[in-house]
Amino acid sequence: MKLRTGIFLTLALTLISCGKEVVQETEEEAVLRSVEMIFPEEVVLPRKEAVEISFRVTDTGFSFSTPGDVVLYLTSGQPAKEFTLEDIRKAEDPGTYSAMIRDNGSGKDYSSEVRLGIRSVKGTDAFVFSRPFNVRSKESGLHGVTLHTGLPVIYLDTEEGKPIVSKEDYLTASLTLWNEESGPEEALACSVRGRGNTTWTWPKKPYLVKLDKKESLLGMNKHKRWILLANFMDRTMMRNMIAMKVSSFTSLDWTPSCRPVELVLNGKHVGNYLLIEQVKVDKNRVPVTEMTDQDNSGEAVTGGYLLESDFHYDNEVQWIDPHGKCAQMGEGIPFGVKYPDPEDLTSQQLSYIKKYINDTAEALYGPDFKDPDKGYAAYIDVDSFIDYWIVFEVMGNHELGNPGSVYFHKDRGGKLKAGPCWDFDWGILSYNTSPHAKTGLVNAQAIWYSRLFEDPEFRERVKARFLELKPQLETIPEYIESLQGSLSESAGLNFKMWNPAEDSSQNNGQIINGDEYMPFDKAVDRIKTIFKERLSVISNNL
Repeated sequence: MKLRTGIFLTLALTLISCGKEVVQETEEEAVLRSVEMIFPEEVVLPRKEAVEISFRVTDTGFSFSTPGDVVLYLTSGQPAKEFTLEDIRKAEDPGTYSAMIRDNGSGKDYSSEVRLGIRSVKGTDAFVFSRPFNVRSKESGLHGVTLHTGLPVIYLDTEEGKPIVSKEDYLTASLTLWNEESGPEEALACSVRGRGNTTWTWPKKPYLVKLDKKESLLGMNKHKRWILLANFMDRTMMRNMIAMKVSSFTSLDWTPSCRPVELVLNGKHVGNYLLIEQVKVDKNRVPVTEMTDQDNSGEAVTGGYLLESDFHYDNEVQWIDPHGKCAQMGEGIPFGVKYPDPEDLTSQQLSYIKKYINDTAEALYGPDFKDPDKGYAAYIDVDSFIDYWIVFEVMGNHELGNPGSVYFHKDRGGKLKAGPCWDFDWGILSYNTSPHAKTGLVNAQAIWYSRLFEDPEFRERVKARFLELKPQLETIPEYIESLQGSLSESAGLNFKMWNPAEDSSQNNGQIINGDEYMPFDKAVDRIKTIFKERLSVISNNL
């Protein structure tokens, strides 16, 4: 009898294809010909609890009287072990039934595709099976990958599982957010490609995700574009988060929001990532006036603009301003236009912003540079430049002097402003790249700041602002400790996969942050100590 049952089940499952409901034919004419499910595609079971499902038989006059006439099987043809079908009841509507699926309390995570089968002819082993649906434990993830680190999980799936190998070419993909409380959210259509300069050459890759429509992710403001930072070389996995927290204390127009997550890429867990808002012009991001190709004269051409100074010199629209000095490039400072986009930027707009930068630099390096009407203060928003400098200085980020990922923006009719902050994982809160940070300032000679600090009034304003912010800055060690607790489990998994010390391959065999060989907790304690020391050193040098 068992052998006969197995044959009928196997044959029934074999005959069902493409999600269609097929009748199992027997020697007798089957009375039941189809089963219709009346519930979502997925049933989520809390531990040791049951969830009600509904189904309908569509054949007039068909009924059954015993629970044994109904079975729940995996699509593989095997009975489920982690959950059970029980308590079949007839509902009020003709042909409609309800049943309970109960978690057996095994404590295991599962996500299983199943079918509901109903005996079609009494006294036989002929079954009609429903379309497939999924049953999973509340705590389980997608693709059979379950992570319990306390962090949200992003499941990023490219079409046909294609690998992401390009920084230029997007792949069609979907993104699903999951957390232990609510399980997976609805999958979001998107496209994805690689990103970064040096970071793209490392084993653990960063990615740019472009959603098909604006969405809020993990409570952050709606937008299409998001970055998944790998933080490959950062043993603490928190340098960028600390920098954004410091930036949030300031008056800078916008600071990217970010959340640590686990990333599962095409069904494989690839470690801890930082989901962060991309630097883009938008009402929810860099808040400057959005331009059109008609904004070519008068006040309209004055903004808004988003600029980047970066020694990689890889922006599509860029130039070298001859004033000032870049540590990586010598005389002159690189500028690139990030907004308007290169394909939208008109020649009049480019001419305007290049001239504005040149005029700003000439005023800064001219004989009247301290004059509030003729000097730098007529062209730059001094408060933003002060706050921007403080973030870099507190974090010990010497990239302000390279410069690398240094941003400016200018709104219509307004002055040039510094910010937003970006890219704080390389040589940050470390004396390896900036040994003089133990006793002195890191960025007093950075690009335009070398000239700004020649103005005693500017230095006094920096000192006053630093003292104003210091009480908030002194809360950062406590913030670091909170991150240490929330990231601990994730760090354990991440560093089984990735070795931050491999960053030395990009730096003539030298490690950069100085904690690449340390255990996670020791590395975190080290940056907490360095942060406290930075506050003391800055106070003594301003």
